[in-house]
Amino acid sequence: MMLRDRLAQLRYVLMIPVLFFLAVQLTACGDKEPDQRKAFIQFLQTTILPGGERLPTLSEDQKQKFGTYVSDYQILLTFTQQYTQAINASLTPVLDQINQIRVPQDYLSHRVELQQSAGALNLLGPQIDRLKKQADDARAALKQPEDLKAVYEQAYTKLVIQPAQKVTPVISSAGTLSETLIQVGNFLNMQGAQVTYGANSVAFPTRLQATQYNELMGGLQTQHQQLLQAQAGGGVQ
Repeated sequence: MMLRDRLAQLRYVLMIPVLFFLAVQLTACGDKEPDQRKAFIQFLQTTILPGGERLPTLSEDQKQKFGTYVSDYQILLTFTQQYTQAINASLTPVLDQINQIRVPQDYLSHRVELQQSAGALNLLGPQIDRLKKQADDARAALKQPEDLKAVYEQAYTKLVIQPAQKVTPVISSAGTLSETLIQVGNFLNMQGAQVTYGANSVAFPTRLQATQYNELMGGLQTQHQQLLQAQAGGGVQ
């Protein structure tokens, strides 16, 4: 055998242990994934699914245990935080204003603030849609094993899909009722000193004014009931 052939054979023999060593290294690194997945699944099942819609921030220890699955959790956390912020900024002020209207004079005294709050409410629906689309896109890009995927889907449905669906009728009902309340307040404002306010009644000097007022008030009770039903179904107070 020529020297060149012997050297080539020696290089081939030496390469085998090196490749074998690299394979051992890669296998050792990959062993963390099952444990990370198991820890994340347990967290979803014992903390997230039984809990409320306010999600905890992960501790450093949890981040180490979950490894790459921290980013999967971040999708849920980001949507929940942004959704809550949007609701508190747009829907909650309108509901607060509505709840403060109890006697006829309140229609007049709260109309300006309610009108301002209702303006922001009109933007809430599209905002929720954008937040959900961002979460949907991020979720679609995930590559999850089947055991994790099944549990994660439950958490995603609870924290993203259902809140976005349930708040829609609340936004619609609150917007409709607000518009009517503002119309009543504007009407009373136009009448000025002609209106006489009682504890739970309003008196006008002409039948026409009374008829116009009653027409505006006609749908209020139904609209208010629809809002209460939507709130009960959507879990929004």
